[in-house]
Amino acid sequence: MEQDPFETVSSSSSSMRTHEYNGKKQVNSSSLSSKFPLTCWEIAGASGVVLTFAIGLLGVYLTLPDSDYSFLKLPTTLEDLHILRDNLERYTSDYTIQVLVGYCTVYIFMQTFMIPGTVFMSLLAGSLFGVLRGVTLVVFAATAGASSCYFLSKLIGRPLISSLWPDKLVFFQDQVAKRREGLLNYMLFLRLTPTLPNMFINVASPIVNVPYHTFLLATCIGLIPAAYVTVKAGITLGELESIGDLYDITSIGTLFLIGLASVTPTLISKKMPS
Repeated sequence: MEQDPFETVSSSSSSMRTHEYNGKKQVNSSSLSSKFPLTCWEIAGASGVVLTFAIGLLGVYLTLPDSDYSFLKLPTTLEDLHILRDNLERYTSDYTIQVLVGYCTVYIFMQTFMIPGTVFMSLLAGSLFGVLRGVTLVVFAATAGASSCYFLSKLIGRPLISSLWPDKLVFFQDQVAKRREGLLNYMLFLRLTPTLPNMFINVASPIVNVPYHTFLLATCIGLIPAAYVTVKAGITLGELESIGDLYDITSIGTLFLIGLASVTPTLISKKMPS
């Protein structure tokens, strides 16, 4: 059956309107669906994660002695951190397990839901537990939180990330596709350097098909240098005047050098004849 020319022109015109401005303008139906990107099951899953964290924190709170805990809040400034540290020091020796569980739960929660301020939690670990235990604690909590964020993003993240960081997502997807053979080295490089924010890496990795075992190993190893710098600074918290003092030119340069060292094997293997 012959197609009506008018119908062809109309459909072509409609298609052109849909993709005008190089795809910057979306079809009305797409924009409508992006307002409600999550299904009921996805919302229920995310709510279940929040409820699990809430129950965990409540359990820790109920095992602590009766006292005034008005100081318990997420630190957003160095002043808040000083107040929190001074009060928690009284409980760390007698209620070590509760403080550790509470600390890890809060840190993992912040990482899972991309809540800013984990740098203050890393400083707190150094101030309360010292360098060795502090770095171990921070790397464990940060890796667990990043993993939780990874799987939550795999469940509900695609429409949210596509609307929040479309350009970064395209860039990250292209880079991952190019570096499939040396993906671990590339992920290590990203963790060691500020090329892409850690929060973005956590939520975008499952979307661009970074395997979890690669994500986990790169996260666990790649976070150690930055965790060491931050935790060590927490020991001398009183001398810290601003968060900007944490990373001077020397620290940033060192992290970049370590990051470059992590991708060197991949670069060499590409230049070697097969």
